[in-house]
Amino acid sequence: MRPRSIWSGVAFALAAGLMWGLVFVSPLMLPEYPATLQSVARYLAFGLLCLPLGWLDRQGLRQLSRVDWVEALKLAAVGNLMYYLLLASSIQRTGGPLSTVIIGTLPVVIAVVANRRNARRDGHLPWGRLAPTLALIGLGIALVNQVELTELLRQEHPDVAAYAWGAALAVGAVACWTWYPLRNADWLRAHPDRSPRAWATAQGLATLPLALLGYALLWGGMAAAGEAYPMPFGPRAGFFIALMAAIGLLASWLGTLCWNEASQRLPTALAGQLIVFETLAALAYAFVWRGTWPAPLTLLGVGLLVAGVWWAVRIRPVKVVVEGHPN
Repeated sequence: MRPRSIWSGVAFALAAGLMWGLVFVSPLMLPEYPATLQSVARYLAFGLLCLPLGWLDRQGLRQLSRVDWVEALKLAAVGNLMYYLLLASSIQRTGGPLSTVIIGTLPVVIAVVANRRNARRDGHLPWGRLAPTLALIGLGIALVNQVELTELLRQEHPDVAAYAWGAALAVGAVACWTWYPLRNADWLRAHPDRSPRAWATAQGLATLPLALLGYALLWGGMAAAGEAYPMPFGPRAGFFIALMAAIGLLASWLGTLCWNEASQRLPTALAGQLIVFETLAALAYAFVWRGTWPAPLTLLGVGLLVAGVWWAVRIRPVKVVVEGHPN
């Protein structure tokens, strides 16, 4: 794998992280909106935005087979709707810090899983060289969130049940987003001639019917239960629509496009570690939203995260030699 391809892949992963970090603050910006509504609305916006984009990518979309569309539907269901529903629900129950701690383990989890399952295709990242980078990233994540967790525990009457449920939901989100990038990378690496942009658009189009169905079920369920919630766009309709459209375009489509570009250029184990950019972006946006400056311990953690990523991108995969059968 060429160094130029590695560094361009890192740049695309950074761009994806900057886009995806937005989804961590939107539940805090809309605390009165159910997480289910935020999830289906975000991906309804994503799907609708992909309709004109689909026309621009029509040549690439024509190359997709029925099997490819089924794969896009699976990725959309698990990596889009289910992941964000679990994440938004977790953030609303924990206030953000605990969810960020758990989601922040994704670089380690994905790197470990990918290094075991994709070694024959991508090469093997030696565990001896990989371990220090994982340790730096893990320590950085712990330090970054230490201040947040301390403040969390100082609350007089924390809702322990809500926090425990929020933690469980975050673990579910980790499971979804461990499966998604590995499965998505498998498809992209198996189809190097296909357009990453068209594949991002295909996932958006596959998301649209799921989001429409989810929106209809949610609206109908609220009406049947006699809830007085102002559907279809909630109490702050204008802000809600604008935010969902922005996240649908930036986090969903553009973020997926950048991640697809990175996935075609990088070993999956390395790409998994670069999801740390999402954690860094989410923390930066959260501090901007709060109007506060990071504590020294937070800045130290960020430094360790950056050092771990810098070390990781310098590790070159070792080819796995498959011995032939003696017969």
